[in-house]
Amino acid sequence: MDAVDRQILAELQHDGRLSVTELAERVRLSVSPCHRRLRALEASGAISGYRAQLHAPTLGLGFDALLFVTMRGSDRDTVHAFEAAVVEIPNVVEAQRLFGDPDYMLRVLTRDLAAFQELYDDRLAALPGVQRVSSTLVMKTVAENRPLPI
Repeated sequence: MDAVDRQILAELQHDGRLSVTELAERVRLSVSPCHRRLRALEASGAISGYRAQLHAPTLGLGFDALLFVTMRGSDRDTVHAFEAAVVEIPNVVEAQRLFGDPDYMLRVLTRDLAAFQELYDDRLAALPGVQRVSSTLVMKTVAENRPLPI
């Protein structure tokens, strides 16, 4: 990956809807070489996909909570069962396995406290292998969906 590839990635992080023609102009390449580089970046996995960034509160998802999960055990079957169950819950918008205690951090979006409580009681507290769940509410998001430093 050279400086031109990094510039292509930076431009696409800023605006993923750029046409190849617009992208080529911004990185000062002709369209064909720009298109080849773009396809190579996609094939290498450097670009894993394209999607719209949505504003959760505008869509009625204004309740944002972080959950910290401690597992009863860390054997392969328990971890796989927990992770498979987590990815089936649409309101879990981020899930990260951590070193140390707690074992996982989940970011959960719901419309309000009542919806969060229902989700917590019905699904989150019943996830396989969970020993303890603690949660905290997000007061304010300071940085989100930031471009990667390339």
